[in-house]
Amino acid sequence: MKYFRKMIGPKCYLSPISLDDTERYTEWVNDMEIGQFMLFSATVFDLDREREALQKLMKDTVSFAIVENDTNKAVGNSGLFGISEIHRHAEFGCFIGDKSYWNRGFGTEATALTLDYGFNVLNLKNIFLHVVEYNRRAIRCYEKVGFKLVGKHRKYIFMAGEYHDILIYDILASEFESPYVNKLFAQSTSEDAGRGKISIEP
Repeated sequence: MKYFRKMIGPKCYLSPISLDDTERYTEWVNDMEIGQFMLFSATVFDLDREREALQKLMKDTVSFAIVENDTNKAVGNSGLFGISEIHRHAEFGCFIGDKSYWNRGFGTEATALTLDYGFNVLNLKNIFLHVVEYNRRAIRCYEKVGFKLVGKHRKYIFMAGEYHDILIYDILASEFESPYVNKLFAQSTSEDAGRGKISIEP
């Protein structure tokens, strides 16, 4: 499987999602150990339905495969959804589907890279997310990157015989420090790179 390095961090990079990974994604979204933390846990996906879902993501969203740098192995997905061209906001989503990569910092790094793309390439102002209250691993990741708790939907999702709250987090562009785009731009446009900005005198 060929991946493309769109956004690069120390552990992983973000690549456009591909239909070639349909079987891998279908396995992930049907795994209840993963699904209990996702808002679509009650949905049953076969290969055809997952392929349709991926095609829709490719058409209507900014979605990435999270790929480990050392092995070029896809370990999860992240993306921005419902992007508003007028109000400059979007919803963020992310999950690590390969459980051997849980608790290793890949989710945090992929989250930061996706926000970097949203704020410093797409010029978004606000990025928000929804997370189920018992997903403490994800909540720690989001708070580490800079998301702030702004509200909740009470008793919004049903799992294991109980209703649970969905927490709402968001982050503003002014609150985010770019880990990749701004540094890359500064290096690429520096005098040392021979690409300094040209001034036009009046």
